[in-house]
Order: sequence, then C-alpha cells, then structure tokens
Amino acid sequence: MAEFALTSPAFEHGGEVPPRHTGDGEDVSPQLVWQGVPDGTRSLALVVHDPDAPSGDFVHWVAWGIDPGEEMLAEGASAPSEGANGFGDAGYRGPAPPPGHGDHRYFFRLHALDVEPELDPGASREELERAVEGHVVATAELVGRYGR
Repeated sequence: MAEFALTSPAFEHGGEVPPRHTGDGEDVSPQLVWQGVPDGTRSLALVVHDPDAPSGDFVHWVAWGIDPGEEMLAEGASAPSEGANGFGDAGYRGPAPPPGHGDHRYFFRLHALDVEPELDPGASREELERAVEGHVVATAELVGRYGR
C-alpha cells in the first residue's frame, strides 16, 4: 500500500500558499487530497497551524470526523466537525502573518485515527489532541509558506 500522504493541487510541499487561500485573498481553504490511508482507519482529523507566529504556535484550522474514504476535502469545503482557530471562530482561516515578518510555515497535518473523536463543535486543538491520544494510526503532512 502507498504511504499515507497529503497533497494539494493549490501548492507543492514547501511551496507558497496562493493568496486566494490567505487572509489577503478569498480566505478559502485549499483542496486537500490524501492517499494511502492505513487499514483500520475510522476517521481523519486535521490541524493547520503556524509555528512561526510572533504570538506562538497559531492555529488556523481544527477539523475532525472526516471520512477517510472520500480521498479529498474540496476547496472551500467545511469539515464535518470543526473546532476553534486562533482567530476565535470555527473553520478555516488562512495565513495572515504580520507584514515584514518574513515567510511563515503552515503545517497541514492529517491524522488517520482508529476512532471517531467525540468532541463538541468549537473544540480547541488541545481538546482534539487529547481525544485522539493513543489513536493516531499515521500522520501525513503538507507544508506551505506565506509572507507579506
């Protein structure tokens, strides 16, 4: 079986996130495509974060309940369940680093889980991570860059 992998037609791993998917553009999530989902995976969970933010590791998207058989999350689509991002609301909010702060890295981490997490809508990244502890079968990662 192929290695668990996450890609996007919007940008390559290590490439620039297009402005359309940022706070400077339409702020819609990029299409995400996965392959090689491990056997025993019941659901997928996604965390998108920026470890280069001046305020610390900034969360852009927390999502779970994603069907591993779908093989993709369409551009601008909401996940079945979404948690709180660093902007204080639920759902995707794209890169918006401070001007002149240089390129930031945006980690899209997709976790294959052997459970379906039971969390309330708006749960935090920390709550999701606690709920899936010991249940991550594999993790796929896609990294994009963006600066102003």
